[in-house]
Amino acid sequence: MKTTFLLVAVTPLLAGCLASEQARPDPAYAVTLAPTPVQLPPAATDGSIFQASAGYAPLTSGARAARVGDLLTIALIERTQAVKSNSANVDKSGSFGITPPTTGPLSVFNPSDVSFGGGTNFKGGGSAQQSNALSGEISVTVAQVFPNGTMLVRGEKLIRLNRGDEYVRFSGLVRIADIGPENIVASSRVADAHIDYGGAGEIAQASKQGWLQRFFNIVSPF
Repeated sequence: MKTTFLLVAVTPLLAGCLASEQARPDPAYAVTLAPTPVQLPPAATDGSIFQASAGYAPLTSGARAARVGDLLTIALIERTQAVKSNSANVDKSGSFGITPPTTGPLSVFNPSDVSFGGGTNFKGGGSAQQSNALSGEISVTVAQVFPNGTMLVRGEKLIRLNRGDEYVRFSGLVRIADIGPENIVASSRVADAHIDYGGAGEIAQASKQGWLQRFFNIVSPF
């Protein structure tokens, strides 16, 4: 009876935890909107054509992002591969022997009984290999424009599937000169890039160990 009551009490709790496991927007990657004239601080040196505090885009830049709030497409082209191997081989041997006289009073000793020998042999090796690949596109917004021609961009993409959610978060520094004519820049050209790709839901939950298994992995000495 106690076991039945325990299962009835725990089942809704587990169901609520699984239902709440979903991808949620991260405030750190929130969309940056273009500032309105009310939000801009007064600047005595700005002209009537453009506001330097919001960034300046020359006519030759076309539709490239250059001001706070502009959209920019990041082409995710990430591919890393690492290979490491090492080996060691040690071999050592030695011997020692004494041959006593075969005549005279000491002839009672057997020369075959006086001999020594030894040897050491060690051989070891190890190897490791890891590779990662990520491709796709994500549109971000310009959060800040710096005087040296670089921009801080950030954004996220949430994808809700029928059996779970996926998200891609991106932030980094982009040079205006690296932006292509189609307003696209490769992720390999982004400095201090932070790329976060993950998922939540039934599929992601099924690929993880349960809390009880994780507990035994911590306390187990093996």
